[in-house]
Amino acid sequence: MNPACVLVTGSSGYLGSQVVAALAARGDIEVIALDLRDPAQRLPGVIYENADIRAAEVDAIVGRHRPRVVVHLASIVTPGKKSNREFEFSVDVGGTRNLLEACLAHGVRRIIVSSSGAAYGYHADNPEWLTEADPVRGNQSFAYSWHKRLVEEMLAEYRASQPQLEQIVFRIGTILGATVHNQITDLFEKPRLIAIKGSDSPFVFIHDRDVVGAIVQAVDSPVTGIFNVAGDGKLSIFEIAGRLGKRCVVFPPGLLQAALWLLKKLGMTQYGPEQIDFLRYRPVLANRRLKEEFGYVPKLTSAEVFDLWRRSRQGKAR
Repeated sequence: MNPACVLVTGSSGYLGSQVVAALAARGDIEVIALDLRDPAQRLPGVIYENADIRAAEVDAIVGRHRPRVVVHLASIVTPGKKSNREFEFSVDVGGTRNLLEACLAHGVRRIIVSSSGAAYGYHADNPEWLTEADPVRGNQSFAYSWHKRLVEEMLAEYRASQPQLEQIVFRIGTILGATVHNQITDLFEKPRLIAIKGSDSPFVFIHDRDVVGAIVQAVDSPVTGIFNVAGDGKLSIFEIAGRLGKRCVVFPPGLLQAALWLLKKLGMTQYGPEQIDFLRYRPVLANRRLKEEFGYVPKLTSAEVFDLWRRSRQGKAR
């Protein structure tokens, strides 16, 4: 094991590239950047490796560099148009198992895994604020949510059977930053925002730099465990619309479900009626453990993160 080496999977992605840059800037560790894709920019001093997270080559790469810590960020967050559930499962779940086995085979001391608030699932009986003690119930109807649940269940098995591999699992809220673009920001870019009758559709946000900050701290921290990563507070869909200067169109859930079913059947949208639960039963993450037990305090609240993103988008629109 190389005590001054950290390997980052998904290193060419939006979050991964920032984590690699932050770790490289420290100057006291060797950074291995692992991704199937080439990075947009190669940083001096960083060693770049190309491999599919599912491939046997991952074991060889971990064995060659023998990192002390692995940061696992590789997953399918926004599927491509030609993607399918089988492929996404193989990357998210199969790829994670492949990496865990490589870590065990080569004496990695700690793995830091980016999970998501989506692992809790989108359920009517979710508490107002979810804590790490609440069960992961990711919905099978949402590939991302379901796979995060399966990965977390797998990690729990490894914690029990292989305690020598330390784990930090970050359940991350909605990440916003100046250049972020995802399924949720697409909702906010619409001329009018969609609201579901009877639901405030609350959102918790976290700044991308706060996520990076927590991950970098986790590399050296003596703490292990599971932590929600979110800014203080939440914003309802109506508050978000007000900050954007837009209005909400409120739909009865039954009407919107029927409309989505028809539009998907006609091939006019990729979203089906299951998206109703994604909007109305948003998991809201409490961050007390992150601040008090892990020792990382997000620099921006949910509202401050959103306003920063809003201003960056308005600046680009000019």
